Amino acid sequence: MDKNSIIGFVLIACILIGFSWWSQPSAEEQRAAAQKDSIAQVEKKKEQAAQLSATKAKQKITKESIVADSNALFNKALTGTAQDIILKNKCLELTLNTKGAVVTKAYIRNKKGAKRYIGHDIADNSGKHDDMNGVTLFSGNDQQLNYTLVAKENNINTQDLYFQSSAVTDTTVTFTANAGEGKTLSLTYRLGSDYMLHLSIRANGMSGLFDPNNSYLNVTWNDKVKQQERGFNFENRYARLDYKEMDGDSHYLSEAGEKQVDTEEPISWIAYKNQFFSAVMISRDGFDKGAMLSSKAYDKVSQDGRPVRYLKDLSAKLKTKFDPTGVHASDFEFYYGPNDFYILKNVEKESRFGHELDMQRIVYLGWPLFRYINRWFTLPVFTILSNNLGLSMGIVLILITLLLKMLTYPMVKKSYMSSAKMRVLKPKLDAATSQYNKPEDQMQKQQAMMAEYAKYGVSPLSGCLPMLIQMPIWIAMFNFVPNAIQLRGESFLWMKDLSTYDPIWEWGHNIWLIGDHLSLTCILFCGAQLIYSWFTMQMQKDQMVGTSDQQQQMKMMQWMMMFMPLMFFFMFNDYSSGLNFYYFVSLIMSAFIMWMLRKTTNDEKLLAILEARYKENKANPKKMTGLAARMHALQQMQQQQMEEQRRRQQKN
Repeated sequence: MDKNSIIGFVLIACILIGFSWWSQPSAEEQRAAAQKDSIAQVEKKKEQAAQLSATKAKQKITKESIVADSNALFNKALTGTAQDIILKNKCLELTLNTKGAVVTKAYIRNKKGAKRYIGHDIADNSGKHDDMNGVTLFSGNDQQLNYTLVAKENNINTQDLYFQSSAVTDTTVTFTANAGEGKTLSLTYRLGSDYMLHLSIRANGMSGLFDPNNSYLNVTWNDKVKQQERGFNFENRYARLDYKEMDGDSHYLSEAGEKQVDTEEPISWIAYKNQFFSAVMISRDGFDKGAMLSSKAYDKVSQDGRPVRYLKDLSAKLKTKFDPTGVHASDFEFYYGPNDFYILKNVEKESRFGHELDMQRIVYLGWPLFRYINRWFTLPVFTILSNNLGLSMGIVLILITLLLKMLTYPMVKKSYMSSAKMRVLKPKLDAATSQYNKPEDQMQKQQAMMAEYAKYGVSPLSGCLPMLIQMPIWIAMFNFVPNAIQLRGESFLWMKDLSTYDPIWEWGHNIWLIGDHLSLTCILFCGAQLIYSWFTMQMQKDQMVGTSDQQQQMKMMQWMMMFMPLMFFFMFNDYSSGLNFYYFVSLIMSAFIMWMLRKTTNDEKLLAILEARYKENKANPKKMTGLAARMHALQQMQQQQMEEQRRRQQKN
């Protein structure tokens, strides 16, 4: 980069900074804007509170009128005592309450001696107060579920009813609400062998009490997704609402800000997920189109210092079929468990509904190309190395990196040899293009370069494609590692948990672009990127052939490569140590491969081979083919256009 370019970049930066400073509002304007926004927020909250208060007041009046009327539907079920019923198996412990007859707590059990399902105490980063026995997915009012039946006189909300429990075992319970003489509403639960809970809702003797034109069950499901991992911002990127259309693909609401969607097609399931765990609701008959789904993200700053922090506020208003005659029950299935690809895939086999669920799509593996790489390569290899061989997760990441380097080595070598050929041919190219030094001769200089490369059978673009092929692997791992629950709680070397960042320094408050910590693996990754960039620059500096503009662009690209580690630091300081460690190992291996290739390449022998090829081509001239021929034809066409434009300018 020459002096003028540096001065130009500095001036542009000064202008941008100066304009930003000059255009920013004054302190008075900022205070006025903040006050205006605050007033608007307060007014909005007041309006929402007023609507909620009016709704609750209406429900209260309705409830009181029903309680006062001894003949009213569900009169006896509106009063009672709330009691907890616990269902459990080796994987899951669910607490259900007789008030509302829904799950009020989901506790995912951890295997003895394992670390994958440890419940983190986010208020204490030391890990001393972590729950080694399991993870509490939600409890209390964090998650609320209500079923509404539309009767002729009044709507019936199950959250207002007290149910009687019967047939209670470790895995089954039936809740029954008395609606009157010979009339009941029952909810029967059965816990499966792992993470599946089956529910059947049935009305008995109430066929004449419901609107025959409105035989639907309205479902309202709200969930405040709790922070489970150390890094709030990092986990929040993966907390979201997913859903799948009955005969279509799965979709999700944006992870950022507020989002609301009214579905245009019936959906088979809806999932509330954080980074590594999910609560999923599946309907046998599906949920009708027009379901209202919403997501609202919480910020970290407003929750600092709290023992429990929340990532998202997710809600859904759904509608499904309901038979008031009791002949057909409304059946649902719930999944409370880990975001493990193979466990979620097996849910379809365990389900009694026979739907194509594709719940493994909850584990985000990237866009189609990257998902294909992760689905058919990364996941199987990862599973074999970790589960079948029982290797440490850090060793697994190193072995996967080594395997990927072995698979891509032929392409990397081809790319390097292409660069090496251009390096040894540089003196000849300089001599062949020395007469084209004027600005108007730059196109002819490019043509002369392409002709010279063709003489020696060298394609300057042959090394580009193999290098680009490696990029999907990097992006695929970028999508895979943060979603790999196998890394959760796993330690390696100094890293206590490969699924979150590994701080060497924390200061307790947020700093713009950096956060509240420094990650050691992020620093190592950026350092490795710097080393790799230096190796690349050393390779390229001896092959800068082309027009003066192209050489300046090449130098600028090299400087940009040197600045990339700084950019990566701000991006990846909050990312998991497992991902940063993978990139660190990958770059160190890449730098070593480049160094090894440079040391084992004999420039004199390579030049002799090219000279022999030149003589062979001279004795048996071949027509230029492939990409080189198309590039040559394009350059000739551009040259003709420039000459035609020059002649027109001379005539004028």
